[in-house]
Amino acid sequence: MAKFKAPVVKNQEFEAEVVDLTYQGMGVVKFEDFPIFVVDAIPGEIIRVGITKVQTNFAFGRVIKRLKESDERNHDVDQAALTTGIAPLANLTYEAQLRFKQNQIQQLFKKVHVDAVVNDTIGMENPVGYRNKAQVPVRVVRGELTTGFYRRNSHILVPIEDYYIQDPEIDKAIIVVRDLLRKYQLDAYDEQTHTGDIRTVMVRRGYYSHEMMVVIVTRRNKLPVAEAIVAGIKAALPEVKSIIQNVNTEKTNVILGKTNKTLWGADYITDTLWGKTFEIGPMSFYQVNPQTTEPLYSMAVEKAGLTGTETVIDAYSGIGTISLSVADKVKSVIGVEIVPGAVADAKRNAKINGISNVEFELGKAEEKMVEWQEADVKPDVIFVDPPRKGLTPELIDAATAMGPEKIVYISCNPATLARDAVQLIEDGYHIDGPVQPIDQFPQTTHIESVTVFVKD
Repeated sequence: MAKFKAPVVKNQEFEAEVVDLTYQGMGVVKFEDFPIFVVDAIPGEIIRVGITKVQTNFAFGRVIKRLKESDERNHDVDQAALTTGIAPLANLTYEAQLRFKQNQIQQLFKKVHVDAVVNDTIGMENPVGYRNKAQVPVRVVRGELTTGFYRRNSHILVPIEDYYIQDPEIDKAIIVVRDLLRKYQLDAYDEQTHTGDIRTVMVRRGYYSHEMMVVIVTRRNKLPVAEAIVAGIKAALPEVKSIIQNVNTEKTNVILGKTNKTLWGADYITDTLWGKTFEIGPMSFYQVNPQTTEPLYSMAVEKAGLTGTETVIDAYSGIGTISLSVADKVKSVIGVEIVPGAVADAKRNAKINGISNVEFELGKAEEKMVEWQEADVKPDVIFVDPPRKGLTPELIDAATAMGPEKIVYISCNPATLARDAVQLIEDGYHIDGPVQPIDQFPQTTHIESVTVFVKD
């Protein structure tokens, strides 16, 4: 069979109209029906494209010249936010971003032949500076220890001080830590040679509490001049309540290692959600946009139509945010979570808030669901808030076999939501009411939504 030959070659240039946007926020142009993905190109624009890389089924290009500009282009954005992928949709006006997210969900449901009405995306009043957590790589750039973010699809670090979507107080904290690491001449990590001491700086800040945690991720057990660095952080950042060293000795791109050492202060910070207090440690999964988390969970609970008599299962319960949010509206909640630290956090958070009608179990959600189904557990409502890979077929079968009246699906990936919807429908459920997207991650391509499946 003759090998397919792409109709374009590297460095070729041509004029084209941008016809679409990929789920990663790249513009799509076609050359003889062959797709080329172009950074910072918006549908409706006419551009001169330069081909940068050719693959079998598609190519990548760059904008050499913009010949006609889209009305939906946002000019008020730092170029580094786009080139690094920190904010890949920031070149779109916010209204256009919200439409893009709604459209993505519509197209994915259409693809799997599921009829679903998708509401307009609920946006934020101020869609920048919202992230309450930063994980910033530390590398050497031009001979100097630097913090920043990787250029898209590469491991080239772009030095950045204003991260656009992060809490500005977190951005300031990163600069303080970077300057202290420079002052005391610490070595930045080198991925190629697996040498150097400082891999990453992580900062978390409570949106309501304004408590701050600084985590310095090191390659070795010892953090040189730790006392001086702690003293410098405390002097410059009065909000800091916790300074932690995380040790990651592995040659890996996983950010955090398993060992945490509290260098000063508490092992965690606190924040509030729905009037309840949550303790957040370095490894805790906690929604990064607290301003939209409350409306998201409120919507999920409202759609569940709770009356106070229900038994609820919370699959992927994390540190207990959903479980504890619904506890006072139901008879009982069982949460399941695979991360031991998160289960410990959830139990502690239940105790802090004086909540006694919840229990948290450690295990894989799919295995626990099968176990509970076999033990004849009969939930009225199941909340699922899975990672990007969505639900497993085993979990869906076990969940539907328990016969809950409703399954409330909080999704962070519309592709796996649409896929899972097909099986939920086959298992005797239907989508009740519209799918509701909510913009948890403005300026990025991430899409959060709530869908309710009701028993036929």
